[in-house]
Amino acid sequence: VQVVESGGGLVQAGGSLRLSCTISGFNFDDFDDYAIGWYRQAPGKEREGVLCISREDGTTYLLDSVKDRFTISSDNAKNTVFLQMTSLKPDDTAVYYCAADRRSCRAYRVFGSWGQGTQVTVSS
Repeated sequence: VQVVESGGGLVQAGGSLRLSCTISGFNFDDFDDYAIGWYRQAPGKEREGVLCISREDGTTYLLDSVKDRFTISSDNAKNTVFLQMTSLKPDDTAVYYCAADRRSCRAYRVFGSWGQGTQVTVSS
């Protein structure tokens, strides 16, 4: 399974960005069987889970600070999951990663297939 993120960039505080995560390397009909998680790692900090989506769990927020600002959605026809980020803050600056796994979102810490990450920088 291959995971590719895109959509990062530089944005001013209060702005929005939409990240994409495209999954490939499996049977098309199996996309619904995968849980997809978004994570981020800021400089000098450990990686943290942000959001996860799966058919079993629906949407799971893994980080309280984004609950009113970030949403996750999917386009199954394109094997792609989106992370819509609004009201961005400088503290949201990080490399954002996407990961996929056949397990549920409860296993988000040990998902098996990871992308290379995309940089999000929020200026004040």
